[in-house]
Amino acid sequence: MKHNLKDTTFILAVRLDSIQRLENVWVVTTQLCKYFDTHVILAEIDGQCNGVLKAILPKKVKYVFIEDKDNIFHRTKYFNQITAEIETPIVALWDADVVIDKKAILEAADQIRTNHADIAYPYNGVFLETSEIMRKFYLKTKDIRVLYRNRNKLDYLYNRPMAGGAVFVDRLKYVHAGMENEKHYGWGNDDFDRYYRFVALGYKIHRTDVPLFHLCHPRGDNSKFRSNLFGQLSSYERAKIENSSADEIMI
Repeated sequence: MKHNLKDTTFILAVRLDSIQRLENVWVVTTQLCKYFDTHVILAEIDGQCNGVLKAILPKKVKYVFIEDKDNIFHRTKYFNQITAEIETPIVALWDADVVIDKKAILEAADQIRTNHADIAYPYNGVFLETSEIMRKFYLKTKDIRVLYRNRNKLDYLYNRPMAGGAVFVDRLKYVHAGMENEKHYGWGNDDFDRYYRFVALGYKIHRTDVPLFHLCHPRGDNSKFRSNLFGQLSSYERAKIENSSADEIMI
């Protein structure tokens, strides 16, 4: 029996740059559709559509192709574009490479549904990175207990608490907060930017005390800062939001 998440829309936006990422997208969307009666929108952003991703996705997933010949993946822009078309009261901003316990997903959605939170992270801020061997084993078994049993063997993907990857938001509050900051052009600090805006606006934030598992993949140009200049611009924008008041953010 699937869990009822009809009031939630999961948004994923991807640019495929490796076979590993293609496999990750497939298993992440497959698991969402297996356990939940929900809405999943996946936007593939690329210069041309080869039809491969669309062909392997679960039928429940709403696939959208957006042509963009820019080699920089402007994810913030596309999250905003998709969100503008969503009508469900809860939006889940989802990374194409993350795996989370279904109980944590249900808890996060319920926190927003019951007005106990405006923003709910179904993990405690910890990203654990799988090895390639562990990733393949998970793809084969699709059993998250495998990852939990081996969590002490996994590395931290980042050395600080994270604020992205999997985020449940009250849609109206998210829109009120300005959604994604499109000044983050390409890989950058957009997740922290969003978090600091939520904090400044006094939103109720919930975290579930479990880790998030990140399925490894080669890190191409869209998984890192393109240059020192890009890094500086993104960091400046994040710092500006972090030090802004609610009134300054809403200008």
